[in-house]
Amino acid sequence: MANVLLHLPELQGMELNYIQTLLKDYTDNEAQTFAGIYRARRKDPQIILLTCLIGILGISGVHRFLINQIGMGILYLLTAGLCLIGTIVDAVNYQNLAFEYNQRIAMEVAPLVKQMSA
Repeated sequence: MANVLLHLPELQGMELNYIQTLLKDYTDNEAQTFAGIYRARRKDPQIILLTCLIGILGISGVHRFLINQIGMGILYLLTAGLCLIGTIVDAVNYQNLAFEYNQRIAMEVAPLVKQMSA
């Protein structure tokens, strides 16, 4: 079992628990490969919050584009963040938005790493 905190010390909370369960059968070499790819693709929750706050002050929907929700990003852009209500809700739930995106990325990267090591 690979030590996740050794390879990804920046993880916290739900994301840390999720990655630990995902990497429970990985060797240290596989975990290091996973960490390198995952770190390059994951989004930091603070960046999501920052871009969401930019949406309140100016251009709405930037944070949705960052997490590959293009349709919602366009909707937020055209409706001023659903009259700012959607943007405020996203500012409150920024950690959940980042976790859902990072969870999808981890599910894409994990089989790729296993396939590379086989």
